[in-house]
Amino acid sequence: MLAKRKMQSKELAEQLGITPANLSILKTGKAKGIRFDTLEAICKVLNCQPGDVLEYIAE
Repeated sequence: MLAKRKMQSKELAEQLGITPANLSILKTGKAKGIRFDTLEAICKVLNCQPGDVLEYIAE
C-alpha cells in the first residue's frame, strides 16, 4: 500500500505518530499484535481497508 500511495515508511510513521522502528516491526510481521486504533490510523492515512494491509498466516 505504501508503494501504491508513493509514500515512504518514514512519512507514514510520522503521520501515525509512531517510530519508524515500530512501523518496521509491523511491516515485517514480527509484531505480536496491533491495536485497533493503530490499524484504523494506518487505514485512514493509506485510504485502504484492514484486509489490504493484513494477512493471516497459520503457524
